[in-house]
Order: sequence, then C-alpha cells, then structure tokens
Amino acid sequence: MTEISDKQIKRLRSLIAESETCLGAAKELMNSILGDEEVTRPVDTEENIGKVIEGVFDGQNMVGSDGKNYPVPANYASKSKLVQGDILKLSIADDGGFTYKQIGPIPRKQVVGSLELVDGNYIVHVGEKKYRVLLASVTYFKAKQGDQVSINIPEDDSAEWAALEAAL
Repeated sequence: MTEISDKQIKRLRSLIAESETCLGAAKELMNSILGDEEVTRPVDTEENIGKVIEGVFDGQNMVGSDGKNYPVPANYASKSKLVQGDILKLSIADDGGFTYKQIGPIPRKQVVGSLELVDGNYIVHVGEKKYRVLLASVTYFKAKQGDQVSINIPEDDSAEWAALEAAL
C-alpha cells in the first residue's frame, strides 16, 4: 500500500469541493430551465420530522451545528434573499425530505455594484470588494454581465457571498 501525501489529500479535497460547486451550478441551471419547481419535499406534519438542525448560511449551504454542510436549494436561497451569516433551521423528515426556514436574519445593508462573469461564477464588484451571487438569482432577475445590480450583504462587510436584490 502506498503512502498518501499531504499534497494528495489537499488535491482530493479540492476536487471534492470543485465537484460540489459544479453539482450546485448544474442544479441551479436545471431549476432555471424547468422553472420554479421545489427541490425539497414539504414536511406535512410534525410526526414526519425525524431531525431538526440549526445552522448558519454560508452563501450556498447551511453549516449545521453538528459541523456538517447541508445543501440549500438555490431557488429558496434566491427567493428568500438569504445573506451569508443568516441562521436557518433544517427539518429532515423521516422520508428524507428537507425543509429549510430562516429563523435569524443577520443585520444587512443594500449596496449597488456591477455584475461580472468570472470563471463561470457571477461576481458583483462594489468598489474594491467582490461578492459572489447565485446563478439562480442572476437567472431569475434576467441580469447580464455588466448590469448594475443591487445586493444585500452583512452590515459588517464580512461576506464573500451576497444576495441579489434587483437588476437596475
């Protein structure tokens, strides 16, 4: 058996992260093509709830109090205008269905910037800062590269992700 180097582990982690990003982008594109279909199944009654986890929205996923990442549907994050740092509650049904609810929005502010497409990712330039935005939001607002857009960010400017508010 060969020894695994730190470089190999780092590369493997990078490949996994890249794959997760690509899968998320593919799901967002599918949602934009198929319309506003729900990716999650609703939880009908309290007895269907198998587990409830609270966590923090990181711009794409919820980082649960258990340390795990849970994928937040891009259409939900876009419609709810979730901002990096918002507190979410995830209810996992016994049948595996996920239902998210925003329970603690962080203080936020609205700023205007220019939308750009960089390496397949949408970025909003606000002065010297850059913020990533979800493809689902860009598609929903029919925004294009070079458009002026309004975004929501945490009041303390501590985020790398922003919620697209409107195309101007």
